[in-house]
This record gives sequence, structure tokens and C-alpha cells, in this order.
Amino acid sequence: MNLLNKYYQESRFGGFTDIDGNIVFHTRINALIEPHMILLDVGCGTGAQLRREEVIYRKNLRTYKGKVKRVIGIDVNEESRANPFLDEFRLIAGNWPIEDESIDVCLCQSVLEHIINPEYFFAEFQRVLKKGGYLCINTPNLFSYVSIISHLIPSRYHENILDKVQFGRKPEGIFPTYYKCNTIRKLRKMLKSHGFEGVVYGYGPEPGYLKFSNIAYFMGVLHQRYAPKSIKPVIFSFAKKL
Repeated sequence: MNLLNKYYQESRFGGFTDIDGNIVFHTRINALIEPHMILLDVGCGTGAQLRREEVIYRKNLRTYKGKVKRVIGIDVNEESRANPFLDEFRLIAGNWPIEDESIDVCLCQSVLEHIINPEYFFAEFQRVLKKGGYLCINTPNLFSYVSIISHLIPSRYHENILDKVQFGRKPEGIFPTYYKCNTIRKLRKMLKSHGFEGVVYGYGPEPGYLKFSNIAYFMGVLHQRYAPKSIKPVIFSFAKKL
């Protein structure tokens, strides 16, 4: 937290920076939702990270239960049934257990990098969303330093590394990463080929993964401020089904 306050002094007031990735991403989703809508959280997880969230403002933005008619979560992990931020959980065991054209908003955060068959994945988005429905994606950029390091290190070591760089925060589950559709160009092409119109762009939040080292964090700050969008750590995409 000292490094955060040092380089992003506004974080002393509210606990978050002006470039907080979660706040920027979820603020736009909050602007899209309406009370009558059904939101699908794809790869919803157990909600453990959101339960641990200490910044109330950020937690409220990331919580959609009560803001829309229903929040449905789907995941391959049965333990995700315990997610308290859902109205309903459905286990993925083959095709997505969601009816055709029944969803108003699809939320997909930190999931696309784990998908080995993006063509099928986006075909399911296209199938379950209503015409005019929104698809909101937040995923690591293959060309960023975070993804390059993650890609070079075998998955079996990811849990120990995450434990070190995030000071004891245990992941909900370690899944293999493939990065099959984790560039701005590939994601734009995938959206277009599956009948979506929208925007795809790189985003650079504060370098939270580098807070284990003063030098590494400083280098991350320079990267955040000056790196071109094509190699920013994350990719945001907001699209509408045509």
C-alpha cells in the first residue's frame, strides 16, 4: 500500500487509483445494465476474491446481484455454487447450460486466457445473448510483461508465485493458460466473425503484481505511463450482438 500511495497519491482518498482497472471496467458495465436485465457471469468462480475486497466502492461496482433482475453464474468448478454474488449457479458439463437468446449482458473477466477453443467460446456468447445484448471482456494481453512471464513459467508453479507477489492471497483455482485469443487484433477478428460490433483496446492499471519489489514496481509504473496500448497489461472489450 505504501508503494501505491507513493506513485498514485490519490489512492490515499478512498483506497483506489484514478486508473484502477476493475473500477474502469466495471463502471462501464454498470452504465450498460438496467433493472430488468439478466446478466451471465461466465467463469464466475467462488466469489472469494470479491469477498476479500477491502475497498467498498470497488466491491459495490463489481457486485451485480440486486442491480439486475437475475445474475446467473456458470463455471466448470462445482465449488462455484457457493458464490454469494449470484442469484443462480449452473455447472458447465459440455455445452453452456443457458437457453438461446436469454441473456442481456455477458461478463467475462480473467477467463479468456484459459480457453483452448475460442471459436466455440464466442459461438456460445453469440447463441445465449439476445439481439442487442452486451459482451464485456477483461483479459490479459499476450504481449504484456505479465502474460509473457506467466506463459514462460509452467502452470504448476503459478500458485506459489501468486502467493508471493500478492502477499498470501490464494487463487480460487489454477487453470492452464493458452492465450489463444489474447491480442487486440485476434479479439477484434473473433468478435466480427461471430456477429458482434464493439471496441477492443489495451489498458494499463497500476502494476499491482510487482509490489513485491520497489524497483520492479517503479519499472511497472513507467510501463503503465509510457507503454503503447498494444502491450498494455490487459485488454478490455465491450461489444454488442448485431
